[in-house]
Amino acid sequence: MVKYFLGQSVLRSSWDQVFAAFWQRYPNPYSKHVLTEDIVHREVTPDQKLLSRRLLTKTNRMPRWAERLFPANVAHSVYILEDSIVDPQNQTMTTFTWNINHARLMVVEERCVYCVNSDNSGWTEIRREAWVSSSLFGVSRAVQEFGLARFKSNVTKTMKDFEYILAKLQGEAPSKTLVETAKEAKEKAKETALAATEKAKDLASKAATKKQQQQQQFV
Repeated sequence: MVKYFLGQSVLRSSWDQVFAAFWQRYPNPYSKHVLTEDIVHREVTPDQKLLSRRLLTKTNRMPRWAERLFPANVAHSVYILEDSIVDPQNQTMTTFTWNINHARLMVVEERCVYCVNSDNSGWTEIRREAWVSSSLFGVSRAVQEFGLARFKSNVTKTMKDFEYILAKLQGEAPSKTLVETAKEAKEKAKETALAATEKAKDLASKAATKKQQQQQQFV
């Protein structure tokens, strides 16, 4: 049994801009789990299509229940192969990715098609498919559920990747990361709490002084 995912996303940037951003996505604040990327093959076909193969290394923390099934010395890094076909004439880019290690635990295969959005020629549409499978006897369903949930989470990060890089390429200030936003909110909350404390002390001091003055009047 294989878990299947089908989704569609839209980037409000032209296909040319998304194509340029695709090759400059790493490093960025949303993909700290991507450790390395290497182009191992590239060629231009007679019909002017660009074919590429990249090898990516990513960290991949297993769930605790899965760690018990593997020796402690098993590498947590995952090696990903990515094949891509770019057709500049028709403005399409198709990518295929799959992991080449930890295949006994789980295999995640993904196919993405980047094309011009049919409703707005200045936007880019991403059609995404994924297949999650596992050959572990007895726990394959649990592994597949976990893999599918993680894949969906990574799709959100991928879109953040693109938005961040596209903003940089277009000369805009990239939107703040969730961590930065949370840190600023925390600092602001501290400042507000401190100001409230000082104000409360001031009010308490004034109240005490007023009470003391009232008591002196009755003496």
